[in-house]
Amino acid sequence: MGNYRDVIKDKKRVVIKIGSSSLQHAETGDLDYTKLDVLVREICNMRNQGKDVVLVSSGAIAAGKKAIGKHAVKSDSKNMGFKQACAAIGQARLMMIYQKLFAEYNQIAAQILMTKNILTDEINRTNAFNTFNELLNLGVIPIVNENDTVSTYEILLDDDDVLIGDNDRLSAIVANLIGADLLIMLSDVDGLYTDDPRINPDARFIECIENLDDHYMNMGKASTGSSVGTGGMNTKMSAAKIASSSGADIIIANSEDIRIIHRIMDGRNVGTMILAHEDPDFNAIDFINNK
Repeated sequence: MGNYRDVIKDKKRVVIKIGSSSLQHAETGDLDYTKLDVLVREICNMRNQGKDVVLVSSGAIAAGKKAIGKHAVKSDSKNMGFKQACAAIGQARLMMIYQKLFAEYNQIAAQILMTKNILTDEINRTNAFNTFNELLNLGVIPIVNENDTVSTYEILLDDDDVLIGDNDRLSAIVANLIGADLLIMLSDVDGLYTDDPRINPDARFIECIENLDDHYMNMGKASTGSSVGTGGMNTKMSAAKIASSSGADIIIANSEDIRIIHRIMDGRNVGTMILAHEDPDFNAIDFINNK
C-alpha cells in the first residue's frame, strides 16, 4: 500500500474536483469562505512545488440561488430557466471570489466553462486542450465548471441523456483531455465502502483498488448524501473508470478538512486510491453515453 501512495508525491499534472456541499455551510447554504481559502492555499502550494493544477468546482447554481434571495419567490425554482439564471449569477460570483483568493497568494486563476460540444467535436477538443495547455504553461490555475447557462445536462440529470452530467465525470473528462496523472475527487464521503455506511454499519472501507472491474463498479450506487450536490458514488466510480483508463490514478477523499489535499500529495494513506490502467482504445465519451 505504501508503494502505491509513494508515487503520488511525483505527480505533475493534477485535477482536483470539489462538490457543492463541500463549499457551503449546511445550515444556511452560504459559501464557506474558510474552506474556500484553505482550498486556494493548498492549490497555490502545489503550484509553488511546480505542479500543474486544474480545479473543477461546483457551486454556481447554489451560489446564484443564495444571491437572489427573496427575489427567488418570483420564479418557479424548478423551472429550467430559473436554474440557468442562477448558474449565470452564481458562476460570476464564484469566480470573483476565486480570483480574489488566488490573488492573495500571488496566483492567477482562469475560468473555463465546458459543454458537450467541446467534448464531441474534434476541433473543439483540440482548441480546449490548447487552451488548458497554454494556461498551465503560463502557471495559471484553470477553474472548470459545466456551462449550466447554456448546457442543461447537469441540471436535468436524465440518466438516459447525460453526456457530462455532473462534475465528477467532468473532472475525469478534463483529466482525460489534458493528460493528467492524478485526479483527486473531494466529497462528503471518506472514499469507497463495500456498502453505504450511512445505512449499513458493517460496511467496510476500501483503501486501494488495483483493478477497477465490474465488482467495484457495481458498488457505486445512485445515491448522494447532499441536497445540493448532483453526484453520488455511482458517478464517482464512472469518473474513476474514465480517469483510470486515461492513465491517471484517482483518490476519492472527504473534504471535511480541505487540508487533506496536502496529506494526499504527501502520500499518506487517506481516502480510497484507484490505480491507473491506461487503455489506448478507451473512449470516454462513448463510455458516458453508454452508462
